[in-house]
Amino acid sequence: MKRTVIQGGHVVDPETGIDGLFDIVIEDGKILSVGDSKPGTGDWKLETIDATDKVVTPGLIDMHTHLREPGHEYKETIQTGCLAAVHGGFTTICCMPNTQPVNDNQSVTDYILKKARAAGSVRVYPIGAVSQGLKGKNLAEYGEMKAAGVVALSDDGNPVMNAQLMRRAMEYAKAFELLIISHCEDRDLTSNGVMNEGVTATRLGLAGIPNSSESVMVARDIALCELTGAPVHIAHVSTEDSVRIIRNAKERGLPVTAETAPHYFSLTEEAVLNYDTNAKVHPPLRTAKDREAIRQGLADGAIDIIASDHAPHSSVEKEVEFEAAANGLIGMETSLPLSLKLLEKGFLSLTDLVLKMSVNPARVLRLDHIGLKPGNPADLTVIDLEKRFTINADTFRSKSRNTPFNGWQVKGKAVITMVGGKVVFNDY
Repeated sequence: MKRTVIQGGHVVDPETGIDGLFDIVIEDGKILSVGDSKPGTGDWKLETIDATDKVVTPGLIDMHTHLREPGHEYKETIQTGCLAAVHGGFTTICCMPNTQPVNDNQSVTDYILKKARAAGSVRVYPIGAVSQGLKGKNLAEYGEMKAAGVVALSDDGNPVMNAQLMRRAMEYAKAFELLIISHCEDRDLTSNGVMNEGVTATRLGLAGIPNSSESVMVARDIALCELTGAPVHIAHVSTEDSVRIIRNAKERGLPVTAETAPHYFSLTEEAVLNYDTNAKVHPPLRTAKDREAIRQGLADGAIDIIASDHAPHSSVEKEVEFEAAANGLIGMETSLPLSLKLLEKGFLSLTDLVLKMSVNPARVLRLDHIGLKPGNPADLTVIDLEKRFTINADTFRSKSRNTPFNGWQVKGKAVITMVGGKVVFNDY
């Protein structure tokens, strides 16, 4: 047997209420105890990890990533995406279905899981498509995908424009206890827009996307949630209006959850002033007022989760005219340090951050291991809150480099990522 003791760290786990200096004892890949470790007796090999002056949390979970495989391996592979994840402190990631072919059936789900096992680092949970081919016409086979291993359903960057189809999707998903993750966008309002509608877009001569293109669909899907009783999760919230609608739904007791991404609480539309395509995302970066609303939504619980929306693209898609550039940025290796800035600004406590980046994603996805409970897999993240560094895209493990945060000075970094008791990343 193998026993590992993580000694002297500040353990923070909102799921169990632990917050203090404790040792974590791990045996055969599972948590044995959280408390004061004792030598004990037995036929086992002992390994110790000194976590003095470090924070130890349940493994971070990113429930919104794009691994691009199968079909777009020149942007990212499951292996490189998993490497990016562990370097960012994530022990579990969920991958969206917009692959080629689309993950709308058992065979694609099986392929993703096989590749993830071969990568041998983080836990990968596939998200299946709501509709066949992400086309919004016919529902995919939810039962088949659930049996294969998907944990949720989404058409990702393709909004389900047909309200009747979305209603049926919610009813069908509810029967299989699968969560619908909604990309809220009214394509008619988006039209040919490429950035946030407003003064900045006018100055740049670019077509704008109004806030209402998101918020009207947030309102619609919450109304369908109320009609069907099925839970709905709102992806990548970017606007003040959306936060207000979600907050109101929660106050009424509806089963609504929501996420945002670090770029929406870190940047504004002015990041594209120099036509920087690395800051071209969808939904687009909004105004300072929207950014403040996102921060407040995280602070008061209207927004439950921080997810990276990791979207790798090669230079072929990004080093072109702004209008022609692909939407998205890579985020798994920058998500934690950017999120830690919310602590400095007073919007979140450390416990809040662990809720948003570990416990809440596990709860929303109904994962069977949440927090640092004895018997759970030893999925842990050790964080050095004082470690200062400069974000350097050239050192990323992701295959792509499309980040607007290159060169940012940040503080706080994952230094150990452990999955199932195995250290899969060590930058101590």
